[in-house]
Amino acid sequence: MKPAGKRHEPLSRDIVFAAILLLAVLVSRLQTFGDPVLGFDEQYYLLVAQRMLHGSLPYVDIWDRKPIGLFLVYAAAILPGGNPFLSYKLLAALFVWGTAFAIWRGARRDAGPFGAAVAALLYVFWLNFMEGEGGQAPVFYDLPVLLAALLTRRAFTSSSDSGISRGLSIRSASVFAVATGENGRIFATGLAAMLLAGIAIQIKYTAIFEAAFFGLVLVWAGWRTWGPSSRLALVTLAWASALLAPTLAAWAYYAAIGQSHAFVFANFLSIFGRLPDPLPDRLMGLVLILVILSPLAVIAVLASLRQRIGFNQIWAITALLGMLAFGAFLSPNYGLPIVAPLCLCAAPWLDRRGLRRGAGIALAALGLAGGIFAVGQVIIGKGNRTEALAVAAAARPTHGGCLWVWDGYPALYMLTNSCIPTRYAFPGQLNAANENAISASGVDPSAEVRRILASRPETIVDDYPPYDRGNRATRALVQADLARNYILAARIATGPHRFRLIYHRRPEAVHPAGTSP
Repeated sequence: MKPAGKRHEPLSRDIVFAAILLLAVLVSRLQTFGDPVLGFDEQYYLLVAQRMLHGSLPYVDIWDRKPIGLFLVYAAAILPGGNPFLSYKLLAALFVWGTAFAIWRGARRDAGPFGAAVAALLYVFWLNFMEGEGGQAPVFYDLPVLLAALLTRRAFTSSSDSGISRGLSIRSASVFAVATGENGRIFATGLAAMLLAGIAIQIKYTAIFEAAFFGLVLVWAGWRTWGPSSRLALVTLAWASALLAPTLAAWAYYAAIGQSHAFVFANFLSIFGRLPDPLPDRLMGLVLILVILSPLAVIAVLASLRQRIGFNQIWAITALLGMLAFGAFLSPNYGLPIVAPLCLCAAPWLDRRGLRRGAGIALAALGLAGGIFAVGQVIIGKGNRTEALAVAAAARPTHGGCLWVWDGYPALYMLTNSCIPTRYAFPGQLNAANENAISASGVDPSAEVRRILASRPETIVDDYPPYDRGNRATRALVQADLARNYILAARIATGPHRFRLIYHRRPEAVHPAGTSP
């Protein structure tokens, strides 16, 4: 009976650690669950998802440039009903748990249980330092990317130069021959990896850099297995098709309903129409990201000094280059995709006995306590449930008009059940300097602001002090109309030296019924 028990020991260890991981995820995120205004981006993703479930079409009725997969994830979170602000956070927590567990399993290839466990916990805790405490896009796409990475590494490990002679000796290049041959497992593993990477791309397009790296590794594995043959060409085509399938499916749907241009512009062209942020701000943001990542990066480098550069190290570098290529560093969440590969790289060093294990435990404890503190500070600076509900109560339209969140919480549209007077409902699309171009969103922000003001929103929400990288032209239009036609009804503190200003249209004004996309 002892051998049987020993055979089941790894499974028991997995179950125990899975439970520990789940507890760690819940504890590290507990203070966020009651907060409806945790992050401005995810408030908007949730709003788009809610409007989708009520018939609105992203890119047409409500605009953003994020891929449709991200909104589908949010829609899936709130579809069962209940509190939508809690539902998406619980789904995000499950994704974090799944990603951390996959790190635990993947790290076991290069490290023992201790190092793998610490690496998985560090992933959970480090997200809180980088605005990953809620439902930012990388929180959801890290899991398919990590699974794709592990499958790609498995395919490459399974390949061998000895397969070339076998591949060259078989002239058939049919799909059946590829899928049923003795190297069919490599084909199937690569197919699964590319499909997962394609799904990740439809959650956030920055995953394309990591997907390209995985694709090159798979082609190399195919070369080692089948050599320069027609079979390799067929396999590569199948892998590329799996990678592109989710994006092509989304595009095909929009083309079928006559909205191909709207899809292409929002998903592929608009990002290149944004104006650059000030260079000093970008550099400061990049430095902050690198500082936050530095403890993980130092350990990853130390671990790599004792072994040759391998798959995990190149993956981490690829994720870093992907971040640098987009040039957007104003928020720490842009560095989130680098956390998982760094944790995998760090696992072997963390597994060493003595001071290294002590350092790993100390770093994990620091990550838990420091991450909880960091999230608490973010909540204090942005406002929590109490402040959000107070703003919503003051801003709720009562005469049939629309609320317009010129600057503030996108969640207010949901909290007040208000109509939306514009399809550009994320405040930054009209009030940020880097969006002040038709090429960025497909509309002249000043013209759209004039149109919104002409529709006479019943309530307008502003922020004080004003956004320091704001669009001066559109702000001037709003301020002039507020002075003529609105009264300041409430001034609610939502953080130290931060206020939400709620303006109501003057009583003598007529309030036409608003329209919602």
